[in-house]
Amino acid sequence: MGLLTKGSPLTWAETIPHIEYIKKHGIKQFINLYHRLKSRHGDQLKWGDEIEYTIIKFDHENKKVRVSCRAEELLNRLQAEEQVNAMLGTANRFLWRPEFGAYMIEGTPGMPYGGLIACFNIVEANMKLRREVVKKLLKKDETCLSISFPSLGVPGFTFPDVPADKTNDDAANSIFWPEQAVFLGHPRFKNLTKNIKGRRGSKVAINVPIFKDTNTPSPYVEDLSAFGGPDDTRDAKPDHIYMDHMGFGMGCCCLQVTFQAVNVDEARWLYDQLTPITPILLALSAATPIFRGKLSNVDSRWDIISASVDDRTLEERGLEPLKNSKWVIDKSRYDSTDCYIYPCSVGYNDIPLQYDETIYQQLIDGNIDEPLAKHIAHMFIRDPHQVFRERIEQDDEKSSEHFETIQSSNWMNMRFKPPPPDAPEIGWRVEFRPTEVQLTDFENAAYCCFVVLLTRMIISFRLTYLMPISMVTENMKRAQQIDAVLSQKFLFRKGLAECKSAPENLKGSEKCGPPSQDIEEMSIDEIINGKKNGFPGLISLIRQFLDSADVDVDTRCTISQYLNFISKRATGEISTLAHWTREFVQSHPAYKHDSDVNDTIVYDLMKKMDAISSGEDHCDKLLGCYRSKTDHAISAAVRKAEEHMIVSSQKRAH
Repeated sequence: MGLLTKGSPLTWAETIPHIEYIKKHGIKQFINLYHRLKSRHGDQLKWGDEIEYTIIKFDHENKKVRVSCRAEELLNRLQAEEQVNAMLGTANRFLWRPEFGAYMIEGTPGMPYGGLIACFNIVEANMKLRREVVKKLLKKDETCLSISFPSLGVPGFTFPDVPADKTNDDAANSIFWPEQAVFLGHPRFKNLTKNIKGRRGSKVAINVPIFKDTNTPSPYVEDLSAFGGPDDTRDAKPDHIYMDHMGFGMGCCCLQVTFQAVNVDEARWLYDQLTPITPILLALSAATPIFRGKLSNVDSRWDIISASVDDRTLEERGLEPLKNSKWVIDKSRYDSTDCYIYPCSVGYNDIPLQYDETIYQQLIDGNIDEPLAKHIAHMFIRDPHQVFRERIEQDDEKSSEHFETIQSSNWMNMRFKPPPPDAPEIGWRVEFRPTEVQLTDFENAAYCCFVVLLTRMIISFRLTYLMPISMVTENMKRAQQIDAVLSQKFLFRKGLAECKSAPENLKGSEKCGPPSQDIEEMSIDEIINGKKNGFPGLISLIRQFLDSADVDVDTRCTISQYLNFISKRATGEISTLAHWTREFVQSHPAYKHDSDVNDTIVYDLMKKMDAISSGEDHCDKLLGCYRSKTDHAISAAVRKAEEHMIVSSQKRAH
């Protein structure tokens, strides 16, 4: 979602004179914020999920399905209820926010889930009710699915049908994507699209390898003459699916989890410990094998989003000698992180970082420690794309907007999030970002709870999963391959390693765990479920943590269902959504084994997905036979018992 400030957005040309000012004051804002809140301590675990939904419309007569561009209308109605509740002092069950697509809605719980173990039992119920609330507002033949729509960019993919106009600079001159498919109710999204193109010097170029089926031409060269001339398609590569707009990435839906740490030290430590686990969850949640109506040779959207917002110039991409740019930058601003940020982790930072020495020195002079200063300075090699004319001059003691405009447009697999300056109830947080959104609320709840349980297990046992950061980059590439859960091996620690001290007591000279020689290649099954005489498996460690906690019967049952489900996904006994989708397409009578997923196939696929997500149909191969005992509320007795345990534990700790 990112920063949703409103105002008069500047074009890229208008932004250029203000870039250095914004960066300098963004760093100043971060320094002020950090020192004001660095001693904040004692925050309890609070966490929440973000699910993005696609609104689609069926045309049953013609057996077609399109995205319904009604997000602004729906959001106005959904947010009106939020405003009424605010006036009445009533708590919101959900919060609704815009996303990139005019057909997308983002939903979150109205209040964060708390630190009680019993909170894991209300997550799925909240997700189910969210979906029901949206569906009540839909028109006939519309539905709400937590998926990335497979026909984005296909002619007529929107309802109402608006053709792409390559002469329209507001749509970044795309030959596939109309301006009206971007959410226009907030200036952020259209402005990002234009300014990324402006900074790059050309429209984005996304090339996804085509899946070579038995009847797919080799080489595969798509005839794009109906969309545009040679100048419009010059970046298209043979044997690839070509796309040319930010929407092909940011128009895909995702699932993210943000959780609050006890203090800044714990937040930084968890950021590092979870970073090596991000590729594992990306592979385990693979859900996106089709792009622009064609089967691709990947199972996930990660690299597609990365290319969709790649604003690097030719010089920064290493395609021309450096003249006007400062660096050759290896990655897009949407990619895996290049450094750990906690002092004891720095020995594993083996990727050279580009950063502006002036900005780095400003941070050091502001008494920011070296690992964090390098992380922030590396983020600030990126330029701001969202600048409002009325908001250039700010009070750096009270605002963090210049910092956030760059921080929130560095889309990495993990995000370290300082507290907002104007929200005293919010502490230091970490966002886990790589997980692909799932078809059902059960699956989405399972992945969210799994990630948060990982944080509790890591903190409880003081375990470390650090390895050279370059290996995380390599694992992110492997995680996107077809059936990566079964076909790929991942670099991972082969034994348990423990940080001897609490995060806040570790010194910069200490290193978490043994050296990187303790790394080996393992399958997802071995990482999740363990291997004989080797790594015990993440699920086994989570269960050990739960055995040490007093968990009520219903919550333990629900968590067990989630863990069993993920365990079976790791073995391949239960398919990823990507694998299931491929099988559906390849077995469809209208599929000609030429990699083309036509309207009829997509129509039947969406009907099947809608039936499964609504509970009208059940697919054991995709979901297993698991059922949770999720509930909308925590019983008073369970809440009282768990709160008593937390108080007792805190007293013992003191």
